[in-house]
Amino acid sequence: MQTAVKQEKTTLDGSLKSDVELVNYLNLKYKELKKEISKVIVGHDEIIDKIITAILSRGHCLLIGVPGLAKTLLVKTLSEVLELKFSRIQFTPDLMPSDITGTEIIEEDLTTGSKTFRFIKGPVFANMILADEINRTPPKTQSALLEAMQEHKVTAAGVTYTLEEPFFVIATQNPIENEGTYPLPEAQLDRFMFNIWLDYPSFNEETEIIKYTTSMYQPEVKVILKKEEIINLQDLVRRVPVSDNVIEYAVKLVSKTRTNSPAAPKYVKDWISWGAGPRASQYLILAAKTSCILDGRYTPQIEDVKKAAVPVLRHRLITNFNAEADGIKTTDIINKLINE
Repeated sequence: MQTAVKQEKTTLDGSLKSDVELVNYLNLKYKELKKEISKVIVGHDEIIDKIITAILSRGHCLLIGVPGLAKTLLVKTLSEVLELKFSRIQFTPDLMPSDITGTEIIEEDLTTGSKTFRFIKGPVFANMILADEINRTPPKTQSALLEAMQEHKVTAAGVTYTLEEPFFVIATQNPIENEGTYPLPEAQLDRFMFNIWLDYPSFNEETEIIKYTTSMYQPEVKVILKKEEIINLQDLVRRVPVSDNVIEYAVKLVSKTRTNSPAAPKYVKDWISWGAGPRASQYLILAAKTSCILDGRYTPQIEDVKKAAVPVLRHRLITNFNAEADGIKTTDIINKLINE
């Protein structure tokens, strides 16, 4: 890699490694990571890939799947193998913003009798946040996560607190229940790097799940990466060189989703009312960078961008009535654009 001579970072064993060595080291740790997770989670290989990609890209994930697909267990297991502080927030209709960010309490000094305000940090002050059933709470409470997700900061009572790195949010949604839910605003959806859909396990996977979960099997996972290493590897992703043609491909792909773009095909103008913004291009390139070094390569290709297109763009395209009438989903439009 271009920065191999100049950049050196310390790994878990305390040794200094160049960027090229770090890529090989990450590749090794990535295999170990998946092996440890497989002790607890059966299947979901592609989902695990996407979540790890988002973590290394400093992005957030929105997981959508029916109940019982081990969404919560997957996130908790990841926090254990990465030795991160884990916090689970159960979103309910009566949840308040202060229940997420924290609240101020009056504290009395018994010796002097003076009273002062003290800020009690909320569950958002962790490394890995599981926002469980995020669409069950009103927009006012959902928006309490906006500043934390974008700026990694929390402002309460006029004071801004910086969140500890690494920080990422993994939110879950149940797609089959609409009653008592509040759809996420587009502004918040755009802050999620990936929109990942979880499908039912295959017959063999479900058989294996039943064997494990109905027995005395108690898996123990070991730590593979620690906080400092994750931060170093996140920096490594930013240093990965990308050729201009790969960046141009990502930008062209995103611009074709915008109805006011001269490059937009007719079917995009017929089926889409609002296209993806610049964040989509950023996340496509970050996903491509991460994907290539997880594969042990040193620079991304157009295929890496294509691989990330569906989860990055799926929640950023807003289809219109024509698409609904024709039975067209956002994934159909994205795949059509990629195939062209």
